[in-house]
Amino acid sequence: MVLLSFDIEEFDMPFEYGKTISFEEQIAISIDGTVAILDLLQKHNAKATFFSTVIFAINAPEIIKRIIVEGHEMASHSYYHSDFKIEHLRESREKLEEITNTKVIGYRMPRMYPVDEKEIFKAGYLYNSSINPTYLPGRYNHFDKPRTYFKQEGVWQIPASVSPMIRFPLFWLSFHNLPLWLYQFLVKLTIKKDNYLNIYFHPWEFTNLNQPEKFNFPKYVSKNSGIQMIERFDKMLFWMNKKNYKFGTFKDFLATI
Repeated sequence: MVLLSFDIEEFDMPFEYGKTISFEEQIAISIDGTVAILDLLQKHNAKATFFSTVIFAINAPEIIKRIIVEGHEMASHSYYHSDFKIEHLRESREKLEEITNTKVIGYRMPRMYPVDEKEIFKAGYLYNSSINPTYLPGRYNHFDKPRTYFKQEGVWQIPASVSPMIRFPLFWLSFHNLPLWLYQFLVKLTIKKDNYLNIYFHPWEFTNLNQPEKFNFPKYVSKNSGIQMIERFDKMLFWMNKKNYKFGTFKDFLATI
């Protein structure tokens, strides 16, 4: 099973690179990217999981409605993208359930920061996908964590997929920077080894990030964004369908383990 997931949020990443962007533009950029994502998923008949902040959900009601109507899963990406308190775990779940009229059982911490699993359990979640079990300088070092799903403190941990042996991360940055054939080769190896794949992206990747004066992103972030990202993702979904890989939500996946 291929678990596609998207962290839909207020686009505050430019602040990390010394640029300012209005709240209205943060939301508008994420809405535009999510529309592109939903169009691609619909084209290829692929289901996915959307980890949403409450702030984005409140400010993009039509997008949230489309996500639910088209059969995707809604999970929590906390209340805000750049502000966290323990109480946000439960509050975000309850608010997203109110907005979507669906049961929210999954959580992903913004920026994959560490989060107390006991608190995740107490807040009512069944799974957490906040671990990238690899090493990325300045971000995380999780070589001590299992590569594949495991249970901790009553919560299923579903780490982002990494390749067998060397644990090369298959997350959004590698999709942008590797030749597509090489990324697909690593995906094929990982699915063969693990029998599933968990990869995550963001809506703003599907918009033009190659604007140094506006965002100041390094080339490895802005490479293959916008139209190029849409085209690459389109090709990947076509390839996955051709390989007969099954797309599913995290809820679907939990039902199999």
